[in-house]
Amino acid sequence: MKKSTVKIAMYLNYFVFAILLNSVGIVILKSQANYGVDELQASILEAFKDLPIAIVSFLVASFLPRIGYKRAMLIGLGLVALACVSMYFGNSFTAAKILFATVGVSFALIKVSVYSLIGTVTESQKEHNSLMSSIEGVFMIGIALAYFLFPAFNSDTNPDSWLNVYWLLAGISLVSFVFLFFTKFENQMEIPGVNLADDFAQMLKLLAKLLTIVFVISAFLFVMIEQGIMSWLPTFNSKVLHLPQNISIMMASILAVSLAIGRLLAGVLTQKINWIWVLSFCILIAMLIVIFILPKAVGLEVKEINSLGDIPLIGFAFPLVGLFIAPIYPLLNSVVLSALPQKMHSSMTGLIVVFSALGGTLGSRIIGYLFKNEGPENAFYYTLIPMSLLFVSFFILKKLTSNNTQELKFKNFSH
Repeated sequence: MKKSTVKIAMYLNYFVFAILLNSVGIVILKSQANYGVDELQASILEAFKDLPIAIVSFLVASFLPRIGYKRAMLIGLGLVALACVSMYFGNSFTAAKILFATVGVSFALIKVSVYSLIGTVTESQKEHNSLMSSIEGVFMIGIALAYFLFPAFNSDTNPDSWLNVYWLLAGISLVSFVFLFFTKFENQMEIPGVNLADDFAQMLKLLAKLLTIVFVISAFLFVMIEQGIMSWLPTFNSKVLHLPQNISIMMASILAVSLAIGRLLAGVLTQKINWIWVLSFCILIAMLIVIFILPKAVGLEVKEINSLGDIPLIGFAFPLVGLFIAPIYPLLNSVVLSALPQKMHSSMTGLIVVFSALGGTLGSRIIGYLFKNEGPENAFYYTLIPMSLLFVSFFILKKLTSNNTQELKFKNFSH
């Protein structure tokens, strides 16, 4: 198994799905314009994407080692390539629902496989931290690209021209499929249990561990912060900074770019600095941005704005919070996976995906509630509560993972 080619395959797979997953907001907008559905009907696409991710991750994570990670990823890429082609020819709201349901199912297979494979191509916790951060960084680059890729296929004269983007996405999926198909993987893989029922029972047993409980709460809190800010930043830009709608969306891409840079930088930093100091510094700076920068952005007196160049510099400052919250998610995942035996990585990843999906959904709902009841200028201040709880959780996780790693070393030594 060439580790470099396995890593490239993982980067490619994650990149494809980042674009597809982040296109849901754009397709919601297109569905209202082209397929005659209202906002409430269109919003169901989010559920068609998120629910399959959570359900499939929970149900299949524990026995993916039996199927094989390579086979699981090939199935995911094949399904998504077909769904992209069917979206082009289907050109309907039903086709959009099928597309996102397929993307959700496929991404569950890809994410569990990628997270589980990281442990097989890295030798140390620092290497694991670094690869996890850079893979998640590439994911954020894909998310940012979606903001520019879909508009590039728009046409004022042909309302269906945007569908051509799905030929490109199907093509990228097939390139990833072919590359992965010819990548050699080691077949030796530890299976968690003695049969499928035991595999699932092993995953549920993980939930009883204190390490798992503290971790899933931390992951839940982080995704609540990230998705809450990502989902509502365009609304904040529009209602508080009074930016035109298209510029509000473009400004939101700054958050995605800063998240990508933050994760890629963390991949380099964690090779030299212990993760606990990287994360503590990042969360404290993020809190200072909310405390000191956000009030200045809220109090900004905005003149007429027709382009990004017309926005005062302080308007760009708040989205830079992404630079500092970015390393938290991949590093937390890496730290916990590194503290568990390799055979439990698939099951743990299933739990990561489920609680991340729940945190994202709830985070967006809570910020939405605060936007409505506390006002859009005050809503983001409440992110200080989960940020403070996260800061405390880092030190609890540091202690628990250190204990777990020592136990693992002792067991390996005694064998």
